[in-house]
Amino acid sequence: MNDQNIHRLTHNGKEIILVGTAHVSRKSSELVDRVIAAEKPNTVCVELCRSRFEAIKRKKDWQETDIVKVIRGKQALLLLSQLLMASFQKKIAEKLGVMPGEEMLRAMDKAEEIGAEIVLADREIRITLLRTWRMVGMWSKIKLLSGVLLSSFSHKDITEEDIEKLKQGDALELALETFGQRLPEIKTTLIDERDKYLAQKIDHAPGSRIVAVVGAGHIPGIIKNIGKNVDLTDTNRIPPKSRWGRIFTWLISAAVIGLIVAGFLHSGSQASLNMIKWWMIANGVLAGLGAIVVLAHPVTIAASIIAAPITSLNPMIAAGWVAGMTEAALRKPRVKDFMNLRDDISTMRGFWHNKITRILLLVVFVNLGSSIGTFVAIPMMMRYLH
Repeated sequence: MNDQNIHRLTHNGKEIILVGTAHVSRKSSELVDRVIAAEKPNTVCVELCRSRFEAIKRKKDWQETDIVKVIRGKQALLLLSQLLMASFQKKIAEKLGVMPGEEMLRAMDKAEEIGAEIVLADREIRITLLRTWRMVGMWSKIKLLSGVLLSSFSHKDITEEDIEKLKQGDALELALETFGQRLPEIKTTLIDERDKYLAQKIDHAPGSRIVAVVGAGHIPGIIKNIGKNVDLTDTNRIPPKSRWGRIFTWLISAAVIGLIVAGFLHSGSQASLNMIKWWMIANGVLAGLGAIVVLAHPVTIAASIIAAPITSLNPMIAAGWVAGMTEAALRKPRVKDFMNLRDDISTMRGFWHNKITRILLLVVFVNLGSSIGTFVAIPMMMRYLH
């Protein structure tokens, strides 16, 4: 079988057939079906981790999301990113009449049909996303989120021919090269590390003939890493939150308090009171605006305004956390919100209407407003130093 998306390797007495796919391509699904039927491998490796396998194969849905636990665990932004990416993939798939991950489903079904073993060859999605998020700076986070947000709701001109072009090696490698130049930290965790992980899992899969179904973008990296004894310990480790980031937030808090004290010592009590007033106004108003943007409950808006000036001085608590918990208590998501989540994330209106995504957006916008308020307040406070 001759196809530019099929790559044959021989290593340690094993024949490895790599099938490069686009995850929302009908032709990819058909190709996977044909290859497995023709090759009759001992093992089929798929670019899935256990979590994604459960989501695709066993119909696990977003109903299991514990929104309160997400907020308490400070994972709102992470979950929001996942939903935005899922929205982008789902809408393209609907446009082309194919289910996201259908080629993986076809691969697993065909493997079961011929009695081949199934190997989940990808790294856990949670590890990948957390490593990506924690290894990039704030500016890269903003560019990543804005890029995903724009792509999630602006892909009307994408055609099936465009999707198929993604599987042409030269075009894809050029795209990844450009992507890597813009955000090299993201390319490292999303692509390079997973190339190594996939290569190791495929290389150590049982059987003498192995078919591996992976996204076409991983093919060059897998070929490069097959046969190398790569230690996966570091790539499976979730890096701790930035130490310098934590120090910086505490320094900001100390600086604000020091500024108020300095105002009292050098300019009198009225100056320090004016500083406190502007600190509360800047933080509270901008955090409140963040809540208003997502049409939060009036009580939530008030809670955001009250909490922001206080939480901005305590890095252990975020204004968005207070707002999210308040909104979840006042407008608790119903079963239908979880049931409709997959459809609602496909449109901007649905994203704003669904109570779950609205709470996630609320946490992000209130935190953003409070952060901007901090940097707006400081120069206003400094005017009272004489």
